[in-house]
Amino acid sequence: MDQLVAVWERLAVRQPDPPLWVLLTAAAVALFAVSDVRTWLLARHVVTLAHEGGHAGVALLSGRRVHGVRLHSDTSGLTLSYGRPTGPGMVFTAAAGYLMPSVLGLAAAAALSTGRVLATLAGFLVLVAAVGVAVRNVFGVVSVLTTAGILVAVMVWAPPAVQAAFAFALAWFLLLAGPRPVLELQHKRRRGQAPMSDADQLARLTRLPGLFWVGAFLVLTVGAVAGGGYLLLLGTGLI
Repeated sequence: MDQLVAVWERLAVRQPDPPLWVLLTAAAVALFAVSDVRTWLLARHVVTLAHEGGHAGVALLSGRRVHGVRLHSDTSGLTLSYGRPTGPGMVFTAAAGYLMPSVLGLAAAAALSTGRVLATLAGFLVLVAAVGVAVRNVFGVVSVLTTAGILVAVMVWAPPAVQAAFAFALAWFLLLAGPRPVLELQHKRRRGQAPMSDADQLARLTRLPGLFWVGAFLVLTVGAVAGGGYLLLLGTGLI
């Protein structure tokens, strides 16, 4: 019990705001990871992990049964869940994927704005572990273990300044990365390459056109960039 209390107290400690240059560097690194084609091919695995985790988490919350999650080397993924084929639960499950990276980025920004760096990293670790329980393919397991290993290494061995830089970079990345898969989705839909996309599934479930859902995803993810960016820059003097 004493050890649990000690861990909780450590996670709850408010770390001082990092210097402005650290925040701006973290934002620049995240922007590069999203905009550079070669870096994006690697960094997109994190987005896929969040995307499929969003499907799985909301499926469970809506009373559906999650059969498994698969993460593939081409950055695609698949989450299988069972339950009613229609209704609000299915709609929320289908809508969660493209929004989840932005939701996580926004939540991280809110936590970091209060100085909870370690708590933010621990939260990410818990979520990664939760998705890992549902993963059903080898590459997915490797992806989850790699991500969890990096988080553990930063939390255990990195000095506070590096922990803060990493947490802010991760939050910026999730926020900035949110809109890009939505734009990629519409590009594929326009070329007829994504007939079973989340937006098209939602169109069949709600009778609202797929383009409506793509637009909704884009508006919400861009809004998360604005809101999360505001939170991350609080206390810097820039806003």
